[in-house]
Amino acid sequence: MEEKEIPESQRTDAVSSMVYEANARIRDPVYGCAGAICQLQKQVNELQAQLATAQAEVVNLQCQQANLVALICMEKMAQSNHLQEPNFEQQQYIDTSCFLDETNLGTSWEPLWT
Repeated sequence: MEEKEIPESQRTDAVSSMVYEANARIRDPVYGCAGAICQLQKQVNELQAQLATAQAEVVNLQCQQANLVALICMEKMAQSNHLQEPNFEQQQYIDTSCFLDETNLGTSWEPLWT
């Protein structure tokens, strides 16, 4: 491309780009800029996976907190309702279906980063 073909307002950017590409080719003679882009894409993917894991952990902790609050509320209600005798035949269960383990983090939370 000849110098005349590049508008004067874009010549500085064009020179900077050529210098960057030349330096990338010196650092990585085989892949040049493409290698740098590939490395950055890999880094973005790894960071997205870390973010998804952190978001899943936050949801898990929020669920645990909600279950604990519900359990505390039920305990207080049972204590305040001391006129009624406890019925040991009925067991109360806390819903733990929202708890996550490491085997389902990736598939459950993929929509968070797409």
